[in-house]
Amino acid sequence: MVKANSQDRVLALLDLFTEARPQWSPEELMKELGYTRPTLYRYLKSLKDSGFVMPTRGGRFALGPRVVEMDYLSRRSDPLIATATPHLERLAAAYPCTALIVRWYGDKMLCVASIASAVAPASSYPRGRPMAMGRGAIARSIMAFLPKQRVMPLVSRYADDLRNVGVGDTPDDVLAALKRVRRAGVAVAFGEVTAGAVGIAAPILDTGYPIASLCITIGGQHANGELIDRISSEVREAARQISAAADDDAKQSHHLRFNLTKCQ
Repeated sequence: MVKANSQDRVLALLDLFTEARPQWSPEELMKELGYTRPTLYRYLKSLKDSGFVMPTRGGRFALGPRVVEMDYLSRRSDPLIATATPHLERLAAAYPCTALIVRWYGDKMLCVASIASAVAPASSYPRGRPMAMGRGAIARSIMAFLPKQRVMPLVSRYADDLRNVGVGDTPDDVLAALKRVRRAGVAVAFGEVTAGAVGIAAPILDTGYPIASLCITIGGQHANGELIDRISSEVREAARQISAAADDDAKQSHHLRFNLTKCQ
């Protein structure tokens, strides 16, 4: 067995703070992680001094202000947010909806930007809230563009969810449904994540590989077939333009690295 280094052990500690369990006592942390008391308190002191965790009532710990600072820096520095924001603003102005950009990592999706124009927004994706990939248009818009060796673990892991929302009863059924999404360039889901909401999502690609999804969620009372088709077309085109900008950024970065290498 490979022994985890200190950095991995600190990250394992931070990973325990979740929406379901945002606070932990030292005793709970020791029991969960198996760290000795001196080791745990050394990590907690380092994280507290740097602002990543903070003490709360009852001797418990929660995530600290440094996390909020890093969220602000992420908003300011993420080129995807900067590129996508005009598209989100345009779509939100055109329809009573929530327009979102959702990145994915591992087997989770995370909203990084959203603009709502509806009086009562129909969305379960606030910025920073991780969501699993078994349901919804966003998940399928990403999964449909993954290579088979990358998508099959997700199909297996979320087989129950995919079956329950009608995507498919078998892996072959799910792959066939994802192929249809890929052909259409957009995924549509009805009430799979938020009751009464329609989700319409298209992938954002970087050199052909999905890195995020652009999605519109709109209340079902506003949506009919014609409107869904129109929004689908606009979402697909907006995602294409954002993807093109990402490809341009990647090419410029490669060109810069190439020139710097030549100068060395």
